[in-house]
Parts: sequence; structure tokens; C-alpha cells
Amino acid sequence: MSNKLTLTEPVVSVSWLSKHIEAPNLVVLDGTIAKVFNDASEQIPNARFFDIKQKFSNIEDAFPSAFPSAEQFQKEARILGVNTDSAIVVYDDKGIYSSARVWWLFKAFGFNNIAILNGGFPAWNKAQYPIEKASSYNGELGDFTANLQLNYMLFFKDVEQASKEKTHTIIDARSAGRFNCEVPEPREGLRMGTIPNSVNLPFTDLLEDGILKSKTELESAFKPLAEKEDPIIFSCGSGITACVLALAAEISGYKNIRVYDGSWTEWGSLVDQ
Repeated sequence: MSNKLTLTEPVVSVSWLSKHIEAPNLVVLDGTIAKVFNDASEQIPNARFFDIKQKFSNIEDAFPSAFPSAEQFQKEARILGVNTDSAIVVYDDKGIYSSARVWWLFKAFGFNNIAILNGGFPAWNKAQYPIEKASSYNGELGDFTANLQLNYMLFFKDVEQASKEKTHTIIDARSAGRFNCEVPEPREGLRMGTIPNSVNLPFTDLLEDGILKSKTELESAFKPLAEKEDPIIFSCGSGITACVLALAAEISGYKNIRVYDGSWTEWGSLVDQ
């Protein structure tokens, strides 16, 4: 295949990726959280590890997975060989989990020719498509340019105001047990609780075996919570699965959507009960 890819939908299937795996401008990113490289590590052929925690987060921030600067994001994307004309497909090892964060980060830095692999590595493996031993990328530098877009990410002061003034619908992607303070937070020392005036839509409700449910089912999940034109802020534990909600909302036709970067880890640390 000689033609360069242009991605028109935010999600692609494993069969689609298999058909286009040789496209000249395709870059496959493995966005698995805290991927461990050992003799058993596997990846989709020619995939490049997108290290959310160490390379694409502000590691000096007090909270995990914090939004990086444009300079940092551009530098690290270029190291992975990402070009301005690349077509990126991103996956993770859980189905759809941290891959949505990678997708959202690229959009926040002005890059839209990116899609998430529906079902991720498990679906690729289940379909018995080729896999290879995981390795670090050591190819040519790319020419990717980061162009920060305002309002993809919101931060503590933004959400504090939105919560007090009820200007946005704040939707929390955590489990119902965590949202309702029935089970403790997994992060040690973090209190249980919720952002005032927020509602709950567990990100797992939007998936079936790691694959996104149909557009009709996604729309049905959002409909009781917000109208299509409503301004929405998505939150979660640390800004990862909130992006799964953002993905499903975009597919469902919601346009006015934001992600709270620090999410409950930041809010629960900064705000007393």
C-alpha cells in the first residue's frame, strides 16, 4: 500500500489495522501503562512504546500522569519517530484503557490523525494476527510539532470553579464503589470522596471485553447525564480513564468536552472533606 493513511474515526478495528499495517506513514504506539520489558514481552509488529508515566508526563508534578509541556511532548514524540504527516494507531494491553489517554494527549497538542485500536492487544492477539517480541524504538527522529490546544485539559482551579458554580456537568469515570465511598481508593493515603456536584459513569460500563460498545449503547449511557451541547468535564482517579469517557462522548456526538488532568488524586489531596 503506497497511499498515506488519513484516519477519519477515533477508533479502528484489529482487522482494519491488519490490512493497513504496511502503510508508509503508519505509526503504531503501545500506550500500555508501566509496560515491563522482559523475555515474555510482546507487541504488535513495529510498535513503539509510548511511556505515559516517565516520558509523556510531568514527573516533577506532585500527582501522577500530569500533563506535560508542549516542549516535552514534542521532544518525546519526535524520539518515537512521529512526523507531522504520521497516522497513529495506539493500543494498550487491557483493551481500551490508557490508550485513550494517548489519543487525548495528541489531540490536546493539535494532532488529530490518530485512532485507538478497539480491543487493543488482547483483541489483536485473539484474532491471531502477527506479534513480535517487544523492543525499544531506535529509528529516525520525527518532525512532529506540538501545538497546544486550550481547553482539552482542565486543571484544579478550573474544576473548582465549575463545581461551585455548576457551569459544567462533571462526570466521574471511577467505579460506583469508589464514587459512592464504599471501597477505598487504590492510591495509598488518598481519602475516599467525590467532587461536589459530580455524577458517575464508570468507564467499564462503556466496554464489553475491552471493546467499545455500539454508538447507540454509548449514547444511551450518556443521555441521562448530559445533553449533546452541554459543557462536560470528565474526571477519574488520575486522568487516565476519564479519557475513555471523552472517547465515548466524542463518538456519541458530544463536542464541548474536557478532561480534568489531576482528577480525584489531586482533588482528594487538596480539598478536605
